Amino acid sequence: MNRKTTFRFAAAAALLAATAMGGAALAETAVADPTKLLPVPDDFTPKKTAWGDPDFTGVWPIDNIASIFFQRNDRYGDRFYLNQEELDERAKQAEGSKARYEEEDRQGKIGMGHWVESDANGSQTAFLVSPANGKLPAFTAYGEEKYKAGRSSWNQHPYDWVSDFDSWDRCVSRGFPGSMFPFRYNNGIRIEQGPGTVVIDLEMIHDSRVIPVVAKKDWAKLQATRWPANVRTWMGQSLGYWEDKNTLVVETTNIKAGDSVVGNGYDRGPSPLNMATMGVPPNNTIPTSEEAKVTERFTMTGQNSIVYEVTYSDPKVFTAPWTARFPWTRNDDYGFFEYACHEGNVQVRNYINSSRAERGLKTSLVGAHEPEARVGEGTTDEVGGVQ
Repeated sequence: MNRKTTFRFAAAAALLAATAMGGAALAETAVADPTKLLPVPDDFTPKKTAWGDPDFTGVWPIDNIASIFFQRNDRYGDRFYLNQEELDERAKQAEGSKARYEEEDRQGKIGMGHWVESDANGSQTAFLVSPANGKLPAFTAYGEEKYKAGRSSWNQHPYDWVSDFDSWDRCVSRGFPGSMFPFRYNNGIRIEQGPGTVVIDLEMIHDSRVIPVVAKKDWAKLQATRWPANVRTWMGQSLGYWEDKNTLVVETTNIKAGDSVVGNGYDRGPSPLNMATMGVPPNNTIPTSEEAKVTERFTMTGQNSIVYEVTYSDPKVFTAPWTARFPWTRNDDYGFFEYACHEGNVQVRNYINSSRAERGLKTSLVGAHEPEARVGEGTTDEVGGVQ
């Protein structure tokens, strides 16, 4: 079972379409005008399921594009795509990564070639395609305040309780839509379908998104099943419709709101972007408000290729919506592993112990009930008295 994904799985026609989208490995020819975003190819007709929906089932790992930055590096200027020299260099790097993986297989060992399953195939300069400058919109005053004041293991501050950590530190969630973006490993995505339902399994943090779907003509009726505003989950409520022969549109609302500032662990919310994705703002402390909405488009551009596009809107946090786009490549041989994060997760405890020891404080809070307020700010320690 080979977890290394390359674009070899795509058929020739799909490769040509993916090249235009920034999705083909070893692309030989740069696009004519790299400053113009090309449209998503829409001429492929996928096979049907037994009940008549487009068949998207399969394993679609995104390890092969995981080293592409979310935001565009300044050196690319206003280009959405690489030039020929950059394409050739990226192809060479991808081949080197594949060779290291195969060499470890040959030697019967597991090393960095397997651990870091992250490449940068294709011609995109970044995932972010709107705004056109490849940069996230500015935060609102509220978003900026909460982002800078937030706490996680990714920024330096005292650690006294689990509420000093973000939801990913605690193996709860990478946030949404952050969970749909790649990391350096565990990048498996699997789609399963049943009548009226699409399920998207995510290898990291073991999330499964169960999405009711209908024909476009029935979309208004499905929207009437939205949860009340006070019902929220980490991944929100996703509802979808088949826009045409090869495109699934999914809209998600009711995402758990919150920030990384509050001391009550139950009130803390996820960041919509996870800093494990390259080129994302650091610290995992971007807040999520009750106004957050995500619109995803899954377009099958060939039997072995999907273009994924996601638009995020949260007017309380960002001054404008933003859109990202990147290709998925089928690899049904990809080994989908359990992400046993919480089991044996001693790092949260170790952070707390070491942080408190450095400040000459007792470590006996670890394993006790959460205090009413954070320790170390002139509050009362349940076991140690006033600090």
